[in-house]
Amino acid sequence: MAGQKSLLTLLYGITLTTIYLLSIQPSTAQTEASIPPASDAPLELDLLSNPKGVITANTINQGQLTVPSLWWAKENSENKLLDNWIAYPAEGTQPARVDVVVNQQFWSILDYLERYNFVNRVGSFARNYNYNIRVFNYQQERLASYTCNFNTNPTLCRIDIDTQNKLGLGRSL
Repeated sequence: MAGQKSLLTLLYGITLTTIYLLSIQPSTAQTEASIPPASDAPLELDLLSNPKGVITANTINQGQLTVPSLWWAKENSENKLLDNWIAYPAEGTQPARVDVVVNQQFWSILDYLERYNFVNRVGSFARNYNYNIRVFNYQQERLASYTCNFNTNPTLCRIDIDTQNKLGLGRSL
């Protein structure tokens, strides 16, 4: 009898915990629907040498800090991977975005978790300035994106990374 009572108490506790946890988690469909997809605009590599209306790694403003400024990230932690970027201001219904161009050699040796970490670090930094990011190589292949809905509080974001090597087993095999 005592064994049955403790088993019932345990099952009751598990049931209450499960109901509580399910009630506080947001619906995946609701969260996914509220984050806009990454821009499908093509990467405009010609803007790297002729930046009209955009900010690149080579844009220097003598009077003030240029926003968004990814120079710190490039010089301090991403120097070999982060090669250049093009920052586009918000336009119409499209939020501001940064197209990050990475060195394909370094990107290709990263496993999935290292790629995720890079996209998350750079995306979080850009998010502070209300920018989304897309990650490309010089062959104009989109490798990843970090997209946010800046109209929600807290800001909801999603990271998408190319499915190649998604298991993060790249160098470990």
